[in-house]
Order: sequence, then structure tokens, then C-alpha cells
Amino acid sequence: MRFWPPIRSKEPVDPDVDLHVPAQRRELRFPQSPVVAVVAVGGAMGACARYGAGLLWPDAPDAFPWTTMTVNAVGCGVIGVFMVIISDVWAAHRLVRPFFGTGVLGGFTTFSTYANDIRRLVEHREARTGLVYMVLTVLVALAAVWIGSALTRRVVEWRQQ
Repeated sequence: MRFWPPIRSKEPVDPDVDLHVPAQRRELRFPQSPVVAVVAVGGAMGACARYGAGLLWPDAPDAFPWTTMTVNAVGCGVIGVFMVIISDVWAAHRLVRPFFGTGVLGGFTTFSTYANDIRRLVEHREARTGLVYMVLTVLVALAAVWIGSALTRRVVEWRQQ
């Protein structure tokens, strides 16, 4: 198997791209830059909202982390609504899903805080509470996505009648 030097194809990667046109060369240089930018901005917004929720409704270190579970449930419910809207109702711009779905909602919902809450509960000798939280959060999050998407589909069907 030959790894170096790289084998160069005589055919362009995309037959619709003419590398002799400067604008098309520039487009190929950083094709994911807009996506990365909107995910980063959306993620910062979602993380700030989640942080604000933690400031407004703090949980004691040895208490059940209601705030994180609620944030994750709300975020998952919004994900269910959002996915129905952008796939069944609205032809969204190509950056809407990465901005709002991956960025804002990905930054708002949080696996890292969820995992840290479980670790914190175990360290405070609340392993049972940590286990209940671990399982309940997953079930609540899945239910929230399902309910959000099911209700949104019903509303969309009702409005189309």
C-alpha cells in the first residue's frame, strides 16, 4: 500500500467546481467556516442561558439536581418542536439547524453538567440519588423530545385542516 506521495486524481473532486475561477477556489478553502461560526455563537448563547438558570435556581451539593434535569428536559422538548418545524413545516436556511439545534440547544442542554452532578452526588454519599437522577434524566429527556415532536405534529396537522 502506498501512502506517500499522495496519488492525485486527474478528475476534480466536484465536476461543478472550476478551480480556475478564484471565487470557487475560495469557496473550497474553508467550506465549513460559516457552520463552525454559527455553532460557536449558538453554543455560547445556550451555555449562557444554562448558566443563568443555574444562578437563578441553584441546587445544594447533596440535593437532587432539579435545575439541570429541568434545563435538559426543556431543551429536549424544544429539540422535538424544532425538528418537526424545520423538517415538516419550514424550509430553513442551511445554517439554522447548526445554529439553533447544535449550537443553542446543544449549549443549553448539558451532558457535562449532568455527569458532574452524578459525580458530586456520589462524592456526597448520595449514590442512590445519583443513580435515580442518572436514569430519570434520560427518561425525562427522551419523553420531552417525543412529547415536543408529537404535540407539534398535531398542531401542524390541525392548522392545515
